[in-house]
Amino acid sequence: MEVNLNPELQAKLARIAAENNSGAEEYTRQLIEHYLDHDAWFREKVKTGLDQLDRGEFVTHDEVGARIEPGII
Repeated sequence: MEVNLNPELQAKLARIAAENNSGAEEYTRQLIEHYLDHDAWFREKVKTGLDQLDRGEFVTHDEVGARIEPGII
């Protein structure tokens, strides 16, 4: 796979990679892997939340308000 970056983005990537003691290519691989792992985690959390909503497992706005100690807000 080949990804084309404009010169400004290439320079930014090279600078930040160097600050992290890495080459631009390796740093890019790490960034992509981190992004994909986070994206998968986030999507799973959203799916879990939507499944809970479908099952009626949620707290209403009024219930949240009733749980908060008076005087905090």
